[in-house]
This record gives sequence, structure tokens and C-alpha cells, in this order.
Amino acid sequence: MESGGLRILIVDDQSSVRELLKAVLESDGHTIETAADGAKGVDALEAGFHDLVVMDIRMPHLDGVSALERMKAISPDTGVIMMTAYASVETAVRAMKLGAFDYVTKPIDIEEVRKVIARFVGESSPEPNEEEAHYEPSSEIIGASAAIRDVVEMARQVADSDATVLVLGESGTGKELVAHEVHRASPRVRKPFVAVNCSAIPEGLLESELFGHEKGAFTGAGRQKRGRFELAASGTIFLDEIGDMSPQLQAKLLRFLQDRTFNRVGGSVEITVDVRVVAATNRDLEAAVAEGGFREDLFFRLNVVTIEIPPLRDRKEDIPLLVDHFLKLRAERGSKPKKMSPKTMHLVMNHDWPGNVRELENAIHRAVVLSRGETIFPEHLPAKLRPADASDEEGETTGTTIREMERDIIIKTLAQTGGNRTHAAKILGISRRTLQNKIKEYKIES
Repeated sequence: MESGGLRILIVDDQSSVRELLKAVLESDGHTIETAADGAKGVDALEAGFHDLVVMDIRMPHLDGVSALERMKAISPDTGVIMMTAYASVETAVRAMKLGAFDYVTKPIDIEEVRKVIARFVGESSPEPNEEEAHYEPSSEIIGASAAIRDVVEMARQVADSDATVLVLGESGTGKELVAHEVHRASPRVRKPFVAVNCSAIPEGLLESELFGHEKGAFTGAGRQKRGRFELAASGTIFLDEIGDMSPQLQAKLLRFLQDRTFNRVGGSVEITVDVRVVAATNRDLEAAVAEGGFREDLFFRLNVVTIEIPPLRDRKEDIPLLVDHFLKLRAERGSKPKKMSPKTMHLVMNHDWPGNVRELENAIHRAVVLSRGETIFPEHLPAKLRPADASDEEGETTGTTIREMERDIIIKTLAQTGGNRTHAAKILGISRRTLQNKIKEYKIES
């Protein structure tokens, strides 16, 4: 990026829009080139580097989304801001998923364009200090399955942008951990991470909690209070259970996502803060939109990048690692070191875990508390995890580590199925390929 201004390419089939943006942005110190349609815009980018493209979506010859794909192939580092009419916002969101930096709506608001360009400059210009340059994010998400690796990779991939992220998943899957991963891998890592559970705060208090209030705004407001958005300035705010937000708050959040401004409750001063928003829900927001319970325009603004966390029952190969992690965690917090008997581990592997990772952690905590010796037996697990006749003799304990227990379970399951790996994989709740890798890893003979 050149000092003193950007090289900006404006692509729009309306000459009035091109000339307006050219005049304003040149007065701001930028170098401007224009193109009358998507095809000419692609040609201009091929002919010379541009820091930023400001481009309409609806154009003849080559529409903005198609032009965006070609431009990203030519120059991945060039930022692209899309211009769209309100009716095409969904298309603009799709463009952001293809790599656009952001979008603005028509008719063009020059100040909005300037704000988005300023955010682009702020994100692209700063050089990391020496400490930040050597920072390597360390994931708090436990698991080795392909599904969970994809989640971590996606979180890290979107971290460098300022795009709003929507995390989807059943209760207990670890949506806040994914939000942390986005924050930890982003340039905002040294700034605040503020989490808010929108369903845990009474509706009448949530607006004040998020946006703050002025003194005397309501009964009991004896002083001015800064909200969570202000506390998260320059960092990340995580809005959990976003699907439970009231229509009034949905409108206020939409305004913030559009122009990064809000007013405190009872206040008239417009406040601007730079905050990355990560939202999460276990609800089907598309269905909520169809039923009228959630704003469609807000859904489009939130649904820029979606990360979906699979339930634990679909990635059972992660269970041994999670069990090992929770056992170590309890030991670090003062409990005696524990191990699980093979039969106990077999029961844990075969449970569907409707409460997902949170339910597993609670079950392990319970088992550690109830077991007096160093080994956890089936009777220490919640009743729903074990058959009525479940018992485990101490003499059956054959492993001292989770890896040894997992190896023993695989051997016993293969013996039970007569060596049929496909059947054994189904019983274990893992893929056949994962089972083959485990057999090779543990050197299990046929």
C-alpha cells in the first residue's frame, strides 16, 4: 500500500457514480482509475496493481460477483468493496464469502464509503510489532477429527479479516471456544475479548448491558455506564444465543453492524467503536426469519462467514482426547490423577452425548469426584451411560493411559466382529479410515 493514499479502481456502469466517487476519493488523496463494467474492471486489474476495488454488483457483460472471482484469482491481496441496492444484500453477503472486504448500499452514502475504506486501511497498514510477529495461536479446541480440524482452520482463515462470523452448533459443542479461536488468531489478540450470553440476561437489561446507559436513563441508573461494546473496543465481542434477542435489540445491533455506531440508553450522543462481532446460536435462524421471529436484514449481516460445529456424536474419534484433557484438567485443579477402565471407556465411546462436549466434561468431573481409587469404573458414570448390569472388576483394568485404553477397546471390538473393520468402526462410532489409521498407529495385528 502506497503512503499518501491508495490506488483505487472504481467499477460501475453508471457514469454519475464513477465520477462522484472519483472526485471525492481523489480529494482524499487516493489515486483513482475507473471502469464501466465488470469485464473492463478485470482488464484494468490485470494491467496494473490496485490496493482496492470499489465495484457495483449489477452490471452488464460481467456482474460484480463474477468479476470479483476473477479479480481474486488475479490479485488475492487487492481488497474489494461491493456496492449494492438493498434488494441485493444477500448477493453482497455471498460476495463477502468469496473474498470481498465489505459492502455498501445504494444510493451511495459517501461517508459510509469513507468509513469502510478507513477500516480497510486500518486493517491493512499496521506492521506487527516484534512480539506480535512471533505470536502463534494455540488452539483451545480439543480434537483430531477431520471435522474439528476444519472448524479450527476456518476460524484461523477468517481471523485476519473484520468479517462478522456466525457460529452454529448444538448446545455444548463449544461455540465460545471457536469465537476465542477467531480472536486469538486475529490482529486483535492483544485487545479485549468480551463474551455476552444474550439469553442469560433479562430482556429489559440486555440493551443497557450491551450498549450502556446514561445517568438517569431509567430508575436505578444513578451513574453513566459503558456497555460491553465499548469495553470490547478494538477487540472482539462474542454474542452467544443471538437468536433469543428481542426485535428492538435486533434493530440496534443491525445499525451497529452497518455503521459501527450506537447510542447509550437514554443518550443522544452517537458513539463509534471498532469491534469485531462473532455471534452464535443453536437455533435455525433461517427458519426463525421465515417465521418472522428474526430480522432478515440482520441475518444477512450476521451470516457473512458461517462456522458450523458438528455434534460430538458425529466425531467420536475426538472422545479419547477430550477424556484425557478433562482428566488432566481435574488433576491440575487438585484431584488425584485418574484413569478409566476399558469397560468405562467403551461406555463413554458408545454414548451419543446429546449435551455434547459440555455433557462429557460434566460426566468426567462427576466420575472423578465419585471414584475413590485411581481408576474410574462404570458405576462412577451417570446412570444413563451404563446398562443395569454394568460392573467392572478391578482385575480387568489393563491400561494406564488413554492411548492404551483406546487400543484395548479397538482390539476387543475387532475380536467381537471377527475382524470386520467396517462393522467395528460402526460400533466404535468412527469412520473405517479412522479405524485403519488407529490400527496402524497402535500396531494392532490382524
